[in-house]
Amino acid sequence: MTARLWRADLALVAVSVIWGATFVVVKEALRDSSTLLFLSLRFTLATLALGLVFRPLPSKFAGGGTLVRGGLLAGACLFGGYVLQTVGLRYTSPSKSAFLTGLSIVLVPVLGALVRGQAPRAREALGIAAATLGMGLMTFQGSLLRMNRGDLLTLACAVAFAVHILVVGHYAPRFSFQALTLVQIATAAALASASFWWAETPQIRWRPGVILALIVTGLLATALAFAIQAWAQQYTTPNRTALIFALEPVFAWLTSFLLTGELLSPRASAGAVLILAGILLVELKRAPAAAHLSP
Repeated sequence: MTARLWRADLALVAVSVIWGATFVVVKEALRDSSTLLFLSLRFTLATLALGLVFRPLPSKFAGGGTLVRGGLLAGACLFGGYVLQTVGLRYTSPSKSAFLTGLSIVLVPVLGALVRGQAPRAREALGIAAATLGMGLMTFQGSLLRMNRGDLLTLACAVAFAVHILVVGHYAPRFSFQALTLVQIATAAALASASFWWAETPQIRWRPGVILALIVTGLLATALAFAIQAWAQQYTTPNRTALIFALEPVFAWLTSFLLTGELLSPRASAGAVLILAGILLVELKRAPAAAHLSP
């Protein structure tokens, strides 16, 4: 296992920290802003920031049309995932939404196997199973036997996020991660900006919490986080990326504990332990062949 692979995986852990820590911020901000308008502002701010940081851009667009197609597809999956998750949350519980969204960690190896005809290794499969069970214990309360339209929309959201990880994993090793990040975020910004004015009743109250949320999510949870993901997926596999992202609810709880003193129940504590165990199962004894990224 090379130092570069360790850095890539640790970078993805940092992304999970950012996303987990900003969950409360976003939830509060959406009380004062309509969903698509908030996403439009968030992704537009991220696009502007990336354009400034990554200039000059022409040298990073080697790959031309193929790179742009990859970025457009990744951006469409990203936008679709966020919208489906948010709309689905109107009709299902937050805990069920969190668990169903987290099923993307299972869908990544399943969809990857369908596309490449290559099943995950036994240790990787065990780690994913443990992390999925852990997410269920941490986030889910109720029965999966009763499915409503919100649940179905959230399942579609999980598919979109899983495809996003696979798309980034396919294109990131081949092209500039800066250009790939910029195109996908700009695509999500364009889709949100083209839809908020007719798909919802736009409204925003410019309170300090909304402004803070836009800055934090636009610069950290979008521009920085997705740039890190695109860079890291040059060196690690989509399956491992999905597995590491299972840490998000753990960091979401840790943030809530630090801010509000929320304690985990014994069941949720067991879930957090299973998530960590699943990741460590894969991380601490990775076969040398796992370092190879399939084309």
